[in-house]
This record gives sequence, structure tokens and C-alpha cells, in this order.
Amino acid sequence: MASETTLILLKTDCVTKKLCGEVLKRFEAEGFQIRGLKMMTLSEDILREHYAHIADRPFFPEVVAFMQASPVVALALAGDDAVTRVRDLLGPTDSTKADKGTIRGDFGEDMMKNICHASDAVDAAEIELKRFFAPGEVFEY
Repeated sequence: MASETTLILLKTDCVTKKLCGEVLKRFEAEGFQIRGLKMMTLSEDILREHYAHIADRPFFPEVVAFMQASPVVALALAGDDAVTRVRDLLGPTDSTKADKGTIRGDFGEDMMKNICHASDAVDAAEIELKRFFAPGEVFEY
């Protein structure tokens, strides 16, 4: 397995439900290494870029409102096969279809209120990490 670094966003529902520590604990318990971590508010521009695949959909303003309801926590997480393993820990995007024991199955509500965003491929992770972390904010140690 190759070591990878992936992007996780602890979404507004995670922050407002005070679940950030629990989610981080689960990632660390699986052996992942935190390489970057910061709280931030997201502009409409960064959301339009990040969600470009749905930016023209009629529900996009609802996504923006949700993602701006509170700060989010951006997380750079490293480990062997991190992209796939993180997505397995999260469960499916639709929390109503996620098994108990997965992060979304335990804490999510639906497609949007699903606790975390996670990169879906290694190349996407590289792009997304640069979107949310400036040079020098992701560490090697």
C-alpha cells in the first residue's frame, strides 16, 4: 500500500454537534497521521470551486448556506491507502444508507448533513489539499 495524504472537511454539522474530537479520535485510532488541521469559514468562491460539479444545480444555494452556517475544520490526513480507507470509515455519502459503526452511520443525517467531506481519489486529494491549505500548512514529521 502507498502512503497518501487526503483532505477531510469536518462540515458544519460536525462542528455544531461538537463531534470534531470524536471524528479525529476515530481517524487516529485507525493509525492515520494528522499532517494539517485548521478551522476556517468558507467563501462562496471556494465553495463554487470545490463543488463545481453541482454549482449549476438548483440546490447549490442550499449547499452554500449549509457550508457557511459555521466554520468547518480542514484536515490533511496521511496513511497507507488513505483515500480509500478514510472513505470506508466514513461510509456512503448518503448517511441514511451508512452502516452503524461508520462515522456517517453513527452521526450523519442525510446526503448533505453527513459530517465530513473526503477526497474521492488521490488526484482529487492533491487538488483539494492545495485549495484548503497554503504552502507550509501541511507538515511532514
